[in-house]
Amino acid sequence: MKILRQPTPVTIKIDQKQLENVKCFKYFVSLLTDDGRCTSEIKSRIAMAKAAFSKKKNLFTSKLDLNLRKKLVKCYIWSIALYGAETWTLRAVDQKHLESFEMWCWRRMEKISWTDYVRNEEVLIRVSEQRNILHEIRKRKANWIGHVLRRNCLLKEAIEGKIDGRIEVTRRRGRRRKKMLDDLGDRRGYCHLKEKALDRIKWRNSFGRDCGPVVLTDY
Repeated sequence: MKILRQPTPVTIKIDQKQLENVKCFKYFVSLLTDDGRCTSEIKSRIAMAKAAFSKKKNLFTSKLDLNLRKKLVKCYIWSIALYGAETWTLRAVDQKHLESFEMWCWRRMEKISWTDYVRNEEVLIRVSEQRNILHEIRKRKANWIGHVLRRNCLLKEAIEGKIDGRIEVTRRRGRRRKKMLDDLGDRRGYCHLKEKALDRIKWRNSFGRDCGPVVLTDY
């Protein structure tokens, strides 16, 4: 697989046998695509989470205490949907998919059909919840990135672009692609982000629940 904006076939031979060029493949449990985006992976995780919800539907829609059922959904269903979310680069369309999935969970849990014409705001009031899934992803990503930035490892070198090799720079139309660290939203740049990560307490306080709303931006 060659990961590029406009992927082109690459020729690699092993023992005179040419390797197959693919557009996507599973690496462990993550779905990688040749455009380098996370949309397919996010859709795949959401589909698996919905299937898991359907298998335990009787439990999630039972007469158990509401708070207990919400904890079960977040523990069992969200864990499936957000597996590996620390490495996702979220575009506006991806964030909308995730927020739609979040509302799908609460609607199914309360047996609210789309034909009932109940607004999302009303659903959130009924389950005593706020929009949380994007904040949860941002918090997980901050915890993981902070751990990486405090270490000297290959992944840190890859993030900083210190891996040997030649990069072909060409001028393209449109906005630049969104990067993984852009979700953390530090306008003072990577150096300030790295400096802040060295202090665990300050880092965790910076990316707590009250860190502000996630802004939908498309790249």
